[in-house]
Amino acid sequence: MPFQAYCFHMSGSSRIKDQPTSERPRERLALLGAKALSPAELVAIILRTGVQGTNAVEIGKQLIQKFGSLQILARSSLADLQQIKGVGRDKAVTLTAAFALAQKMADELMADSPILDTPENVVRVMRGQNLLREVEQLQVLLLNTRKRLIKEEKISDGTLDTVLVHPREVFKAAIAANASAIVLVHNHPSGDPTPSEADIKVTRDLIRAGQVLKIEVLDHVIIGRATQDRVKDYASLRELGYFY
Repeated sequence: MPFQAYCFHMSGSSRIKDQPTSERPRERLALLGAKALSPAELVAIILRTGVQGTNAVEIGKQLIQKFGSLQILARSSLADLQQIKGVGRDKAVTLTAAFALAQKMADELMADSPILDTPENVVRVMRGQNLLREVEQLQVLLLNTRKRLIKEEKISDGTLDTVLVHPREVFKAAIAANASAIVLVHNHPSGDPTPSEADIKVTRDLIRAGQVLKIEVLDHVIIGRATQDRVKDYASLRELGYFY
């Protein structure tokens, strides 16, 4: 083996371009899509290059490890970002711009999302998907401070008196999404939206859990079907006075 090749073999190479094509972040993204990449790999694509002895993916890992989460990393100043070896001013600016662009896109999505400040608005959004269900399904709507919908999460299938609805499962998604409030929604396949004793108990348990976590339970809306004798096809437990 030639001396130079021997030295290269013994010392190894941290350069991304020396890795197999299937392991390079850019090629992996093109082949598998962005969701297949780790946060460090996505950061590496933004950084483009590393420094001698440390490739861009390793720098990405160091950034995430130092700041602890992508949210904290996104809020970091240019000076803080430059504390990591290999992140100069230009790379720090590029990272900041990428995070700012992502935030602006999120703001646009939030501006277009519905405001769920009344049971009527909740039912308008949720009626279609609940009308044809043959079993009960509990869903939680995660809201921001302006009561706009962040996302919807399915919690459980089955009547609330036979399915264990644990506050942990309900609020886990809310905490992850940084939601400030939630609305509970479920359907009554019988068509009668009148809340059962189990519905009321579950609601009160979740209200108390939300108070501890500082995440307000705004309402629990039960969707049924309207009839000649029943004008509304839903019931709001808040309107019925069960929130106290």
